[in-house]
Amino acid sequence: MTRVLLAAGLAATVAFGAWFFFVRSSDDARGIWVGALEDSVKLPEPDLADQRVELAKRAGFDALNITTPWAPGQTEPEESELRVLRNVERATERQGIRLLITVYNLRNRDTPETDEEQQQFAQHVAALARDLPSVRYFVIGNEPNLNRFWLPQFDESGQDVAAPAYTALLARVYDSLKAVSPRIKVVGGSLSPRGDDNPAAPRHTQSPTVYIRDMGRAYRATGRTKPIMDIFAIHPYLERSSISPTRRHLGTSIGIADYEQLVDLLGEAFDGTAQLGSKLPIAYTEFGVQSAIPESAQGPYTNLQSPLGLDAVDEATQADYYRQALELADCQPTVVGLIIFHLTDEADLNRWQSGPYYADGKPKTSLSAIRDAAEKARRGKLASCPD
Repeated sequence: MTRVLLAAGLAATVAFGAWFFFVRSSDDARGIWVGALEDSVKLPEPDLADQRVELAKRAGFDALNITTPWAPGQTEPEESELRVLRNVERATERQGIRLLITVYNLRNRDTPETDEEQQQFAQHVAALARDLPSVRYFVIGNEPNLNRFWLPQFDESGQDVAAPAYTALLARVYDSLKAVSPRIKVVGGSLSPRGDDNPAAPRHTQSPTVYIRDMGRAYRATGRTKPIMDIFAIHPYLERSSISPTRRHLGTSIGIADYEQLVDLLGEAFDGTAQLGSKLPIAYTEFGVQSAIPESAQGPYTNLQSPLGLDAVDEATQADYYRQALELADCQPTVVGLIIFHLTDEADLNRWQSGPYYADGKPKTSLSAIRDAAEKARRGKLASCPD
């Protein structure tokens, strides 16, 4: 949910049936779910929400992720917010699209750091689950390894305090949501793909490599005998839209092509505990490739001279890179889904133009290729995976 492309920066003995639900064998015809993170579908008019959700269906998607904010003191959603969430819930049900809801503190000063705030957050998410009974996926937090969303990252001695606090929050939310329904899937992590790991830097950020290890240490230190998440999420953006998703990283950053590194990190953090590690299902819940807006389609856009809009490729390359990303994910055994950020472009070129649709909802030339790749990936038929 940030312009990361331009930034400098279950118990271990789970039942076999529950495990198979998540991890795909090489010949599993289910494939992965494919979708978009798109808050523009959150509309008070049900008919308009239906129309926006239908765009996802036309793109070949079977998943949609929306966000909802939390603030200190809040233990249930406001009625106005709940109304638009219900509209999306009903629209996705009608279209046969799974709905993920990301719950996070919109401002970093609202980080749920204290025991009281974390309990409020957990109560709030549980209330959402009760009010939206068909929703089975709740994503907890957004990029908590960045100070843009989570403060503090380090204490005065330079020690990581964000990962332990976020781990504690996950445990509280996991217990609250499972009390509502054991069928609910708790999605944890939602990490940015890179960070500096430097307490002396002006902006405090942490790499997913360090953060995952610290989550594991914090979890082990509690002696907890229950999991804290069912799926691990990460936002594997590349540094620029012009970089192929097949690029591997040698350092602490993680992209889609760094899957083996991510699996090893999760294993190091959690294997041997009640929390799945190297076999933990993974979801790529934000990935985007910006496309340049042709002059003929620039009508609804603003800030056309923004230098941030230069981080874009042509629409054919956008389609090719999304296909490459889906091919990689389709061959990664513990990956269950990939979410594109966005479905439709944001009109402001200071923001994000990575959807298969322009800001006015008209299709880009990349749409048909993206739809073809998405539909094949959903069936597990997109890539020829190595043994």
